[in-house]
Amino acid sequence: MESPEGLLARLAALGIEAPTVTHPPVFTVAESKALRPSLPGGHVRNLFLKPEKAAGPFLLAVIEEDRPVKVNALVRALGLPRSGFADADALRAQLGVEPGSVTPFGLVNAAPGAVRAVFDRGLMQGFAWIHVHPLTNTMTTAIRPDDLLRFLRDLGHAPELVEMPNPA
Repeated sequence: MESPEGLLARLAALGIEAPTVTHPPVFTVAESKALRPSLPGGHVRNLFLKPEKAAGPFLLAVIEEDRPVKVNALVRALGLPRSGFADADALRAQLGVEPGSVTPFGLVNAAPGAVRAVFDRGLMQGFAWIHVHPLTNTMTTAIRPDDLLRFLRDLGHAPELVEMPNPA
């Protein structure tokens, strides 16, 4: 499993600017909002889901932190079977992170095709920088959305930009 330092070194080797700050652990969006004065840009909420009955890839949905989304509406919009939140063991096995540290950077530890990564189009097109954990919730990394997508593609993943369904 990749370490935060190894991840940041990979980004640097690709010429990707990724300023990172260290802070006390944050487990919720509400806790992370206390960091805002020093972290301008888009902030994310990550949902890591597992299909309930069918075999198939896990789903990592990267959403703008304040966007309301219903899980069932999201999986229906993506044409997936009913899904629920993956447990901590699956999170560790697939993304190599602990609960509270879910991040698109976890795909560095996932085999291509094992996790379908979808990104909120509004998040990825609405901000010059977005903020994600670099495999630990004691750090936050700023990255340009296009650089994040390029990094994931270089790893062999196929990130998708999607319109998030209305929570009606």
